[in-house]
Amino acid sequence: MRNTELEKLDGLVGEWRTTLSDAWFLEAPGTEVPGTTTVEWLGESFLVVRTEFGGGGHDHSEMRLVLGRSDPNDRFVALYHDDRGVCREFAMTFDGGNWTMSREDPDFHQRFIADVGKDRISGRWEASEDQGATWRKDFDLNFERA
Repeated sequence: MRNTELEKLDGLVGEWRTTLSDAWFLEAPGTEVPGTTTVEWLGESFLVVRTEFGGGGHDHSEMRLVLGRSDPNDRFVALYHDDRGVCREFAMTFDGGNWTMSREDPDFHQRFIADVGKDRISGRWEASEDQGATWRKDFDLNFERA
């Protein structure tokens, strides 16, 4: 039986064209890195988000999220992994129109903030090296339904 709170994430399921842009770590301002994202159910209690970037002269990279829920704590959780070998846990909120993921770890604080529509997700990743006192944008991450 599907978790009723996780059912709220069903609008994310599908194929997406993904664009990473306005990143501090990309050489030229305005550089866009194309990608694809697939979101699918894993059983009845998890969503798997698979994103791949590359093409247009950009290096290939991959990241994965597993979205789930802690019912006793009444909260969503997200586990992250990428092809650099990085693994992170994020607290997550989702109300249908707004999606956030955040972590407050010893290395640095990080958050994803997005506006969610039926066929478009407009988001950005931000980081803080001073425990959340100030934030800098890492990059924009936008999704268009394929």
